[in-house]
Amino acid sequence: MRKVLSVVLAATMAMSLAACGGSGAKTDTKAADAGTAAGDEASADDYYITIKFSNVFQPAEWNYKASEYLADLVKEKTDGLGGKCMKYDFDKVVDRHGTNCLKYDFAIERGKPADILPLWVADMDFQTAPAILERLEETVKHGIFGYSDGKEGYFAAVQNWYRERFGWETKPEWLVKTPGVVFALAAAVRAYTKEGDGVLLQQPVYYPFSEVITDNGRKIVNSPLKITDGYYTMDLDALETKIVENKVKLFLLCSPHNPVGRVWSEEELRRVGEICLRHGVLVVSDEIHSDFTREGHPHTVFAKLGAEFEQNCLICTAPSKTFNLAGLQISNIFVPNPELRKKLLKEIAAAGYSQVGLMGLVACQAAYEEGAEWLAQLKAYLEENRKFVKAYLEEHLPEIRLIEPEGTYLLWLDFKALHLNEKELEHLIVDKAHLWLDSGAMFGPDGEGFERINIACPRATVEKALKQLEAAIRG
Repeated sequence: MRKVLSVVLAATMAMSLAACGGSGAKTDTKAADAGTAAGDEASADDYYITIKFSNVFQPAEWNYKASEYLADLVKEKTDGLGGKCMKYDFDKVVDRHGTNCLKYDFAIERGKPADILPLWVADMDFQTAPAILERLEETVKHGIFGYSDGKEGYFAAVQNWYRERFGWETKPEWLVKTPGVVFALAAAVRAYTKEGDGVLLQQPVYYPFSEVITDNGRKIVNSPLKITDGYYTMDLDALETKIVENKVKLFLLCSPHNPVGRVWSEEELRRVGEICLRHGVLVVSDEIHSDFTREGHPHTVFAKLGAEFEQNCLICTAPSKTFNLAGLQISNIFVPNPELRKKLLKEIAAAGYSQVGLMGLVACQAAYEEGAEWLAQLKAYLEENRKFVKAYLEEHLPEIRLIEPEGTYLLWLDFKALHLNEKELEHLIVDKAHLWLDSGAMFGPDGEGFERINIACPRATVEKALKQLEAAIRG
C-alpha cells in the first residue's frame, strides 16, 4: 500500500505556500523516523512529501525562497527514502483568456464556440521556468530593444544542452537561427527543390509539413506509416519505392513523430538515412519534441549517426516546445554541410529576414542554462497526466484507444470503434463534448478516425475534458 509522508510545519506566524510533492525514486532503504511501522521498506512511488503553510509571506518573493529552502531540507532529511520535492506548481490553472493567444482567444474566428475547452495547438498551459522569467524581466528593465544576436554564451548554452542530453557535438558555424522550425522547413523546401518537385513525408504527420510543400508549388509524396495493433512503424520498402518513382530529393522527417508519438530507434533512423544516401535525398529532420521522450525511448539526433549522415541533413531544434516559448519565435537550425548552409542562408535572406528577436535569444539561453530542473519536474507531471488519461479511458471510455506514446505531450486517440465519419466525429467532439482538439484528418488521410489531444495542462483541465467527452458519448 502506498505510504504518505506528510510534513506539516507550524509556526507562530501564519504562512501559506503551495503544496510541494513528488514521488520518490526506487529504493530498498528502510524508512526511519517517517511515521511508518518498523521494518517497512520503501519502494518506487511509495513516498510523497507534502509541505503546507497556513498564510502568505510578504513580500511574495519570500514564498519562493522559503519553498526552495524547505525543498532542499526535506530532500536532505529523506534522502534515504528517495524523497523529492516538487518546486513548481503545475496544478495551478492560469487563465489565458484576454492574452491574444490562439489557443483560447480565437475560437470564434476559427469557427468554434466561444466557450469551447481547447486542447489543440501544441503550446502548454504552464508558465515557463522562473529562471527564464527572471532573465526576461532583467532585459525589460534595461529598456532598450535594439537589433540583437547571440554571442558565445548563447551558442555555448545550446551546445551544452545537446552534448549533455543527446551526446551530440555541434560547431558554432553550423548554427542558423530562424523565427521558427516551420519557417526553416519552408526555406529548406525552396532552397533544395524546384517547383513541381516531389517532397517526401510520412503521414499522418504534423500538418504544416504538407502546407510548406504545397504552398511553395511542390508535390507531396506520402509514404504512410504502418499501424499494427496500435503501434506505428515506417514502411521502409514503400518509402524507397516512393523515392525512386517520384525522383524525390528532399525528405521532411518528423523525429520524434508528431502526432503518433513514436521515438524512432537508432536502427530505424540509420536505415532511413542509408536509403536517402543511396538515392541522393536530403533529410530535413524536425527534432523539436526531442526533450519529451519517455523512459526507455532515447532520442537519437539524426546527424549523430555518422559523418555521411551529418553532411546530408538539417537538424531543426527549438526551445519553444520544451519551455513554452513559441510566442518568442526562436529556433536553432544546425546545418553541418557548408554548401547546404549557404543555400539555406541565401533563401532566408531572400525572404528579407536577418536577426531573430532579443527576447527569444534571452529566453533560449536562460532555458538551456538554468531550465533543466524545471523540465525534469514538468516531464514527471506530464507522465502522470498520460497515466491519468490511459486509466480514465480504460475505465470509462474503453471504445477510445490511446496510441501509447514514446514521446511528446500530444496524445493520439483512436475513435474508429465509434464508427463515425469525419463530419459525425467533429460534431461529437465540438458540438456535444465542447472540446477543441486537432482532428486526425488534418494530418493527412491516414489520420482519419483519430484525434490529437494536448495534455500539457493542469490535471484538472485534462479531467474536465475527459468528463465532457464521456458525457457526450454516453449522453
